[in-house]
Amino acid sequence: MASFYIIPKLNYYKPRTLKEALALINSLQNFKLIAGGTDLVVDLKTGRIKVESIIDISSLNELQYIKINEKEIKIGAATILQEICENKALREEIPALTEAIESMGSWHVRNIATIGGNLCNASPAADTAPPLLILNAKLKLESIQGKRIVPIEKFFHGPRQTELKKNEILTEIVIPKPPKNTGMNFLKLGRRNAFTLSVVGVATLVSVKNRVFKDVRIALNAIAPTPIRAYKTESALKKQKVDLKIIEEKVKIVTEEIKPISDVRASAKYRKEMAIVLTRDSIIQSLRRIGLILEEKA
Repeated sequence: MASFYIIPKLNYYKPRTLKEALALINSLQNFKLIAGGTDLVVDLKTGRIKVESIIDISSLNELQYIKINEKEIKIGAATILQEICENKALREEIPALTEAIESMGSWHVRNIATIGGNLCNASPAADTAPPLLILNAKLKLESIQGKRIVPIEKFFHGPRQTELKKNEILTEIVIPKPPKNTGMNFLKLGRRNAFTLSVVGVATLVSVKNRVFKDVRIALNAIAPTPIRAYKTESALKKQKVDLKIIEEKVKIVTEEIKPISDVRASAKYRKEMAIVLTRDSIIQSLRRIGLILEEKA
């Protein structure tokens, strides 16, 4: 049993530049990239993943940054989660993302784990995915052949399956700055209050004009093979009056867009019920952020 939790012998590479890393992954066959390794190390120890080589990109400064200009926010894929969480500008501009990261693991894990790793692991419960989906983020993928930009909604193909080709690295997350007077929120339900995987996670973004929904964006995780945007529910709410009864009625549509499973964390039925509740509550919290307080039922 002891050997079950020992990482087998591997070829270990630590490139000094992104160019060197891209050349390496183009030449190797059976490998994995490692940055924080919070998921990969466990998978290697248990034998869930078996590879011949590991390429360590944790020291590539080219992939560790947060850049903000008038139009967009750029985050290097190897930026640790805690750095994003503590960035004051990000907490003001895109609070749904920092709220999601705060809910992920312990302080120690967030100081190792990276945003790119959370996305590339492609867990259906990836907590950075719903906020990035409602923010219409784009992902920069690079290889020795060049660069390409992929909308995040096209990145996830299934559990542990992504748009990445074998010789590509996710290098950057590009987030258009949301318009002013936009409210957003992230809510998560887990089996514990902290340090837990999502049973259901919901991110919402709203903008309102004359007490009518001008824009509504909803994204969820842990309720389908991939994190998803709830486009049908969004459309049902757009151009509707900002009213609690209308919100409660329209968010029920979300159950038509999700495909939850039953597992050790929750049943499919419970996930469906909680998807409705969390979507409703997240929209209400998003509205509060732009000064709209809805009266709750007694």
